[in-house]
Amino acid sequence: MKTVIFKALTSSQVVLFPENLGDRIPSNHPVRLVSTVVDELDISSIMSNYKGGGTSSFHPRMLIKVLFYSYLSNVYSCRKIEKALQENIYFMWLAGNSTPDFRTINYFRGKRLKNQIHQLFSEVVKLLQELDFVSLDMQYIDGTKIESAANRYSFVWRKSTEKHKAKLEEKIKTVLQEIDAQIKTDNKEANQESLQNIDTALLKEKLAELNTKLKQSPKAVAKQIEVLQNEHLPRLEKYEKQLEILGDRNSYSKTDTDATFMRLKDDHMQNGQLKPAYNAQISTEEQFITHDSIYQTAGDTTTLESHLNGFESAYNKQSKDVIADAGYGSEENYEMM
Repeated sequence: MKTVIFKALTSSQVVLFPENLGDRIPSNHPVRLVSTVVDELDISSIMSNYKGGGTSSFHPRMLIKVLFYSYLSNVYSCRKIEKALQENIYFMWLAGNSTPDFRTINYFRGKRLKNQIHQLFSEVVKLLQELDFVSLDMQYIDGTKIESAANRYSFVWRKSTEKHKAKLEEKIKTVLQEIDAQIKTDNKEANQESLQNIDTALLKEKLAELNTKLKQSPKAVAKQIEVLQNEHLPRLEKYEKQLEILGDRNSYSKTDTDATFMRLKDDHMQNGQLKPAYNAQISTEEQFITHDSIYQTAGDTTTLESHLNGFESAYNKQSKDVIADAGYGSEENYEMM
């Protein structure tokens, strides 16, 4: 019977010269492309945000490489990126065996890269232009609605908020007039003040004034003041906050206040109800995305001018040809073009 021979296991052995991770990565692997592209990017604006002193920091170029490759690999969680930096040889090679934790990655992504992502994207597109992959002389523009990862049944509507706020204001006016009438009767004071528009500032001012007279007021008045203070004032503040969040929109989701309810295309179950979403606009050329922008309005007609202005701001030029479908057709857009 022949002897079975197994390959030696070296996992528990100490080696004098550690293995180079780069030897295990093919020359045409996407991770090498990410590394090369990021090495060519101008990140001076990000570097300027770092202050001297203190302990050493992870280099921003390394963190950008890690984030770019993570997104390319459909990994978006900071905890999963941290794990990959300890287990995945591609991430380990890209980071030079650095192991930033998820808090460091999250801080860099949320703070250091804030308002910098579009600039990095533009730098990549400029690199494509230098390599003659795109010319930036043509834009094919289209939009798509992206559903938010928010509760689709938790929403705020402008009409409903304005309706409830108007009813509450009328109720507050009535209560204040009743209180003033009772104080006037008890103290025989003339009160000629007329109430116009009620808001939280005016209501707080009135409550402070009434509270100074509370000791001389009957119990019924004290009860009404308590209701104004504990019930009506918080509700009025809530409605004003909701209208502030709405801005020019007609709706938003309570669990993602930036998302607006839009009618999306029917899914495989023929469900086409309103859902919290964003309107994403994309310009392409030669299968490359050259510009993108996000909007809170459902219609494409209101996005075209702003989208084109963003393109011009990013590249200091405007395309000679702009191609878009009839969804962008409006008198204002034709005049603008």
